[in-house]
Amino acid sequence: MKIAILDDWLDTARDLADWDQLDADITFVTRHIREEDLAQALAGFDAVCLMRERTALPRSVIAALPDLRLIVTAGRRNMRIDLEAAAERGIIVCGTESHGGGTVELTWALILALAQRIPQNDAAMKAGGWQTGLGTLLAGRRLGVVGLGRLGSRVAAIAPAFGMEVVAWSQNLTDEAAATGGARRVSKHELFATADVVTVHLTLSERTRHIVDAAAIGAMRPSAFLVNAARAGLVETPALVAALQGNRIAGAAIDVYDEEPLPADDPLRGVPNLVLTPHVGYVSRENMGVFYRQMVENIAAFQAGAPIRRLTPDAPSLG
Repeated sequence: MKIAILDDWLDTARDLADWDQLDADITFVTRHIREEDLAQALAGFDAVCLMRERTALPRSVIAALPDLRLIVTAGRRNMRIDLEAAAERGIIVCGTESHGGGTVELTWALILALAQRIPQNDAAMKAGGWQTGLGTLLAGRRLGVVGLGRLGSRVAAIAPAFGMEVVAWSQNLTDEAAATGGARRVSKHELFATADVVTVHLTLSERTRHIVDAAAIGAMRPSAFLVNAARAGLVETPALVAALQGNRIAGAAIDVYDEEPLPADDPLRGVPNLVLTPHVGYVSRENMGVFYRQMVENIAAFQAGAPIRRLTPDAPSLG
């Protein structure tokens, strides 16, 4: 069996799981392969392992890989795999579980970086300078959580330690679910208009794409911060950039981008009061270990004729 492990950018996959237990010829790919080059690069491979949504496998690519029999993705779902096309070809698609804690911790790291001006002060110190401006205390402030699900509720649970009030909104959120998640349900407009910090934790779908649009950003206070460590498509990026450039909000922090890796000349790199991290919310030793170990388990189960953790058009997520 010939297996390609894609987007192993940090060259850690071989050390985080026991690949030797597989009867396979394994290739670890540490560079990103552009979509237009995938058919040639993956020709002859029986299985492909994907790191989250770094590489897309649309119908056109799947059709160009006649030897492909198995796709394993890190994570519980992957919206960049055409599950219908895979099913039509009889290709098995499997996912993995995830730790989840990394995104929660990164969200709070980004909130604190904004509030305490950590990037600005760090840059000033390294340049020979000193203090750069006034920080913002979180105590007594309001945290607005957009999406109070598995991760959003964990982010909300930390807020009281900083003395913050928590409000939440999503399209299907009820008063009872909000209370269970440690928040008070409010309207979308009230959340954006009154929160001192807005953090986004929704799954990206056609329904939620650009849920944080120009109107929502326009409703935010001039002193407010926006954090997105979920999916880039949830936020209307041009509207966010315009708000930052016009000093209409105090700052933002993002860990996710429409194109990844973010091009070196992308305008986002020069936007003022914007903290950028390179999609590291899930890139912890613990979480990557879960991904790669379960990839090995999935491949072994496939080789044994009993696939596990399957993703299908009818069940595209592990839950």
